[in-house]
Amino acid sequence: MSPQNQAAFLSAAQANPLGVGSVDYPTVGDGEIIVKVAVAAINPMDWYVQLMGANLFPWLKYPYTPGSDVAGEVVEVGPGVTRFKKGDRIVSLAAGFDSRNGGFQTYAALLAGLSSPIPDDLDYADAAVLPLGLATAAAGLFQKDHLALDYPKVGGATANGKTVLIWAGSSSVGSNAIQLAVAAGYEVITTASPKNFDYCKKLGAAHVFDYKSDTLTEDLLRAFKGKTSAGGFAIQRGCEKVIFEVISKTEGNKFVTCAMPVPEDKPEGIGAKFIFSSTIKDNEVGPLIFEEYLPVALAKKAHQIAPPPRIIGHGLDKIQEGYNLGKSGATSAQKLVVIL
Repeated sequence: MSPQNQAAFLSAAQANPLGVGSVDYPTVGDGEIIVKVAVAAINPMDWYVQLMGANLFPWLKYPYTPGSDVAGEVVEVGPGVTRFKKGDRIVSLAAGFDSRNGGFQTYAALLAGLSSPIPDDLDYADAAVLPLGLATAAAGLFQKDHLALDYPKVGGATANGKTVLIWAGSSSVGSNAIQLAVAAGYEVITTASPKNFDYCKKLGAAHVFDYKSDTLTEDLLRAFKGKTSAGGFAIQRGCEKVIFEVISKTEGNKFVTCAMPVPEDKPEGIGAKFIFSSTIKDNEVGPLIFEEYLPVALAKKAHQIAPPPRIIGHGLDKIQEGYNLGKSGATSAQKLVVIL
């Protein structure tokens, strides 16, 4: 007899609040693991789905169980899976946009290829902050149709003399993008609020600028003077005009990878593409991050847990509270997590 499964779900498009109740226990498929979720993290994408419904993801089927960031224990292993066994502690990106994969439930069916073992001394709440931010950062930095940077090495690659601009360094994506770019041998220039300057520098950024500064464009161009650009990473809405102008005027790769829709009025001669993090499951970047880089980086304490978790509380009914808190904007340099 299968265990009882509970979930926080959208009963229909834009349903508010989330429902909480019994759902089917997922059957494990090829290349999958069933994970008993210990901690789930909340991302802006989650409350965007609730706010925008079919306008954002028209293919979603309701009732829908969301949630992208999961840490927990493996309870079943599907055909073809050799990296995990029952009882393993893991962190995973729930990338299926299917209710059986959603992280906001007691038991989730997750892709083994987007999962990583975690050390015994790493708390589930810390591990849960990583998957979506890390995957989005990796997709933008390393996919061949985005910035196509050199791959990261645990402990850091030899400096290659190139500089990448990462906008919003204290965000979840930015926190991971800074670390991955530095581990790949790049100098990082980033933006943040002044209160988060030291935070970004501890992650490895060489230069941090106030994203609200009236002289930001000039400051960034001055920082790039005499350097070769590896391109730009646009993470925060509202940065498009500045980041495209800066990258268009630097020497090097004139490409901006975007965590928002590419603006129609981008300068001529600049390449750009919208990131969709789950695409890494279909190319070499997924295994690079979840099978090669992350397990070693966590074991050696070479990748910082960033942004740090902010625990909202215990239980699936706290997920909606997390949505509301996230929408208020009170989550700078931290990630909301719920213990299940």
